[in-house]
Amino acid sequence: MKSEGNMSVRVDKWLWAARFFKTRGLASEAVKGGHVELNGIRTKPAKTLQIGDVLQIKRGLDVYIITVLGLAEKRGSATIAQALYQESEQSIQAREKLNKQRKLLAASAPRPDKRPDKKSRRQIIRFQRK
Repeated sequence: MKSEGNMSVRVDKWLWAARFFKTRGLASEAVKGGHVELNGIRTKPAKTLQIGDVLQIKRGLDVYIITVLGLAEKRGSATIAQALYQESEQSIQAREKLNKQRKLLAASAPRPDKRPDKKSRRQIIRFQRK
């Protein structure tokens, strides 16, 4: 983990090292796709990060608003990765609220115990075509 004030790391490398994405390629694609903002502005994968920068990362339905506390070019353990950033309270609360809504939605529409058999599938298809 680098912590000197004048050091900087590419955004895609840092996102990979901080374990927001499984591969650096996925991190790079997310940045190119506009899912990552650096200090409120859309960025490019090669843009350099510095300590104190604020990142907004959209992963699926979740949005993380984090402050960079440390820099790393290599991927380490999860405990080291968590020490690289601090997530804002409003970001944590928004994700928890969204998770609760997802759980309630899943509980209100339970899945069937088994897949429909051939006769049932044909009935479903006929019903959907009308």
